[in-house]
Amino acid sequence: MNRWLRYRVAFQTILTKEILRFSRIWVQTVLPPAITTMLYYVIFGNLIGQRIGEMDGVRYIDFIVPGLILMAVITNSYSNVVSSFFSSKYQRHVEELLISPVPNWVILGGYVAGGVARGVVVGVVVTIVSLFFSNLDINSYGWTLAVFVLTSILFALGGFINAVYARSFDDISIVPTFVLTPLTYLGGVFYSIGMLPEVWQKISLANPVLYMINAFRYGLLGVTDIPIGLALTIILLFIAGLTWFSLYLLARGIGIKS
Repeated sequence: MNRWLRYRVAFQTILTKEILRFSRIWVQTVLPPAITTMLYYVIFGNLIGQRIGEMDGVRYIDFIVPGLILMAVITNSYSNVVSSFFSSKYQRHVEELLISPVPNWVILGGYVAGGVARGVVVGVVVTIVSLFFSNLDINSYGWTLAVFVLTSILFALGGFINAVYARSFDDISIVPTFVLTPLTYLGGVFYSIGMLPEVWQKISLANPVLYMINAFRYGLLGVTDIPIGLALTIILLFIAGLTWFSLYLLARGIGIKS
């Protein structure tokens, strides 16, 4: 078999497995984010949003739409990869992949693509829910799609790294609970950093999620607190760094060959 054909078959096999994995239990993977987002719109958008009025020149309920969509994408892209790869490692069948004549970048690409697939599906579902509460007038389709996919890739890579280092199922919940959730909620989903005191604005700039949410908000609404070029650079640098580190972990067998 041609080498590149073999690589394509391996990639498609991993990706298909990942898609079937989360689609079979869609009640647990796709439905909860839609319900949670609906509650956010009802409570924050309608009830609290009416008191807040406008933020950065747009209705408050419109302002929080990009953040809520991206929050669902981040959480699901990350969760899919961390749970799937750790399960493969725990059940010991990931070792069969590592000794197969398939390069590590194909294995990593298959798992990341699976995470992106779930992130995209959930993101689309949440976007459809958003249309019942907000009239989205998209500022830039290209920019919106680019940030959507790049953010999903970034957090799928993060989930892979978490899975490599995890030693038990409890370990795969530590990072989402104590790192991912705080960074997301403090990333400007519900507020503009211009509302913060100057010192807290500077501290917020250390949060990478802030750049992603603002870049996505620019794509949807044309509103941002962060220079767009800087936001895109931050996202691409994180993707490059996490990709290199993930491939390094696979090559060394860290957390796997033990």
